[in-house]
Amino acid sequence: MMRMVDVIAKKRDGGKLTAEEIKFFIQGYTRGAIPDYQASSLAMAIYFQDMDDDERADLTMAMVESGDQIDLSEIEGIKVDKHSTGGVGDTTTLVLAPLVAALDIPVAKMSGRGLGHTGGTIDKLEAVEGFHVEISDEEFVRLVNEDKVAVIGQTGNLTPADKKLYALRDVTGTVNSIPLIASSIMSKKIAAGSDAIVLDVKTGAGAFMKTDEEAEKLAHAMVKIGNNVGRRTMAIISDMSQPLGYAIGNALEVKEAIETLRGEGPEDLTELVLTLGSQMVVLGGGAKTLEEAREKLQDVIDNGQALEKFRTFLTNQGGNGDVVDDVTLLPQASYKIEVPARQTGTVSSIVADEIGIASMLLGAGRATKEDVIDLAVGLMLRKKVGDKVEEGESLVTIYANREDVEEVKNKIYDNIEISDAAQAPKLIHTIITE
Repeated sequence: MMRMVDVIAKKRDGGKLTAEEIKFFIQGYTRGAIPDYQASSLAMAIYFQDMDDDERADLTMAMVESGDQIDLSEIEGIKVDKHSTGGVGDTTTLVLAPLVAALDIPVAKMSGRGLGHTGGTIDKLEAVEGFHVEISDEEFVRLVNEDKVAVIGQTGNLTPADKKLYALRDVTGTVNSIPLIASSIMSKKIAAGSDAIVLDVKTGAGAFMKTDEEAEKLAHAMVKIGNNVGRRTMAIISDMSQPLGYAIGNALEVKEAIETLRGEGPEDLTELVLTLGSQMVVLGGGAKTLEEAREKLQDVIDNGQALEKFRTFLTNQGGNGDVVDDVTLLPQASYKIEVPARQTGTVSSIVADEIGIASMLLGAGRATKEDVIDLAVGLMLRKKVGDKVEEGESLVTIYANREDVEEVKNKIYDNIEISDAAQAPKLIHTIITE
């Protein structure tokens, strides 16, 4: 008979756990037969001793099998999903879903509401009047088969082992472990039913992984897990030392997504979307090379098909598709308040996560699950790192529904630095294709 104490001791001494031992732990812990103190002891042993590729894949699949798995087999074609490790002003999904779908590659997206600086993808989409994700599984499948794109809220009991283990890691100092992070992210994506996965691993001040080295380790780990369990996986490492694009806030980000689909979006957001989109198109069988995929994506932006796909997607789920032509139909804030630069120079740093918190203070995000989001409010950056600025010129426009925003202004001043000279950071650090 297997005993948890033996599994812990084996990993503590640097041994390799078998698939059976990993499954024994995950199943036992999920149903409450293995106590928290033994689970945290094993997590700490993994933290110090690491896991090899086989163990990581076995851990991921044991977590997938701990709960429901979404069956997307009725959707024709290769279902490609994208995951970002988070960030500020990350509007990519809103642009990528219709863009890739415009090339007839199915994008069946499950999204959460998200705590944090601004809402999750669903909150952002709900800034469009009438849009909703409460659709049946049958409707979801039908929409993806007919129009290649739909978004549904996370339903069912996906990866309960991950939820339980994540909460435990959070309070036992074992969050920052590559095998534990990688299996946590990949188990959710695999349980959600996709055939292929593209990962956007962020690095820098606004990211979970602060250095390139750490981000690369995590990306390689996730790509290997995906490929080892039969899901074609690629990744990129992208910069999150400053917010992505200019918009931070729900309606503001939808407006920016529409501009980007029109070919008039911020340079960094456009570049990120084309890089990730190219990987999705290759994995989805729509192009042989990343270069060919990128040309095809650029074509559907230039000829308007990407924007039309966004309209169809919004309309299909009850949203007012006219916002595509008239962004003033989105929720509007009552006050626009400029934050002028206090000196002349070059913007040398914008601390992404702190600027995200400034947006949350306005009501653009949730601090707790119960919070109600104000979809109209947020921030528009007027300058990015490397841009020149004159004293008195606007750094940021605050979109607010109250006049007193002193604490938001102070937060912005504390986290945007102006110096003599600075270079814009490189957006795409690495592309990982196997």
